[in-house]
Amino acid sequence: MYCNQCEQTFRNSACVNSPGTCGKDADVQSLQETLLYGLKGMAAYAHHARRLGQHDEAVSAFIEEALFVTMTNVNFDPGALLDYCLRCGEMNLRVMELLDRGHVETFGTPAPTRVREGTEAGPGILVTGHDLLDLWELLRQVEGTAIRVYTHGEMLPAHMYPRLREHPNLAGHYGGAWQDQKREFAAFPGPVLATTNCVLIPPEQYRDRLYTIRATGVPNARRLPDGDDSALIAAALACPPCPEAPAGESTIGFHRQVLLDQAPTLVEAVRSGAIRHFFVIGGCDGAEKGRNYFTDYARATPPDSFILTLGCGKYRIRDHDYGEHLGLPRLLDMGQCNDAYGAIAVAAALAEACECGINDLPLTLVVSWFEQKAVAVLLSLLHLGVRGITLGPNPPAFITPGVLAILQQRYDLRLTGQDPEGDLARALAAA
Repeated sequence: MYCNQCEQTFRNSACVNSPGTCGKDADVQSLQETLLYGLKGMAAYAHHARRLGQHDEAVSAFIEEALFVTMTNVNFDPGALLDYCLRCGEMNLRVMELLDRGHVETFGTPAPTRVREGTEAGPGILVTGHDLLDLWELLRQVEGTAIRVYTHGEMLPAHMYPRLREHPNLAGHYGGAWQDQKREFAAFPGPVLATTNCVLIPPEQYRDRLYTIRATGVPNARRLPDGDDSALIAAALACPPCPEAPAGESTIGFHRQVLLDQAPTLVEAVRSGAIRHFFVIGGCDGAEKGRNYFTDYARATPPDSFILTLGCGKYRIRDHDYGEHLGLPRLLDMGQCNDAYGAIAVAAALAEACECGINDLPLTLVVSWFEQKAVAVLLSLLHLGVRGITLGPNPPAFITPGVLAILQQRYDLRLTGQDPEGDLARALAAA
């Protein structure tokens, strides 16, 4: 188990055997950790939503109750703890809804848009992370200067919001997923602002150009605790300018409302057989082996299907031309990882229009996971009773074989393997 949360730990180190000194077994420990990680992910989304003026007292009350449940000698009941995990998923769905509302009310109704990638000649600042409000505040502070602001990683969806997209200092997008930042940040000549996870401890090449804001921080970087970006702006003007180095364009911005506006057409196409299948392929990206599974899976999808993607997992599949279907790109970029709420809303609307359940739709979810936000999103999907999710590339280390067996039995939760094309063929055959 390696449980070290109390004074009773085995030999004052950790209870490695199951059950431990207190009587808690490995499955209880696993469910407690799942709940804790789900709460962490939900708290991150709730923090972003609260900054945008969106909060729900019921969510805050649940966080307090759920944290109490994980304390020593409070709850040893696996069934009750699983219920709390599912309630965490329910509350996280509410939090993602609040964050979605905050983004739309603050930055305008999203729309599909073409985004320039690469850099333009002149001073530049690169912004990574998830917090769109931090990006907006920086844009306001650089108004009237020649500084060009670029998004990185999970900031790419900022361009789908008109208030951000139309700001004259927002130049485009630079780079890919978080695990490539050591190479990409070293190559970017200007300062970099990290607004949230995921940020890596910087090497010497750029640590004097890396700035973090509010809760985010790493050793040797420069912290902006109060949102005053003046030091960052001064650094941008002092650093060498960015070169004129275009790297193409990409289409993003298929927010839930965009797809919901297309719902009647999509439903009719499903009924007529013009749309064979929907795939949700996305989530977190990472550097470990096995993530080529998602690349190979996406490229094997049939031409009469659509791929909905979100999170930085999109970077595993976006560098491929999937073509168009019914006048829409087959690859529909819905936004950040929190925009999983949008994918759920679209699936629920299609199910209602087709008079069936979500599990009866021609829909397959292939989800890459990495950290706590992904755990919260997975719990939201399980709360909704979604079955047949494929998760990978590795099973969570905190999920015991006993807990995994329960999830597989109740929700047909599957793990990625070595045969993405075969898994795709089986998904299509079962639809």
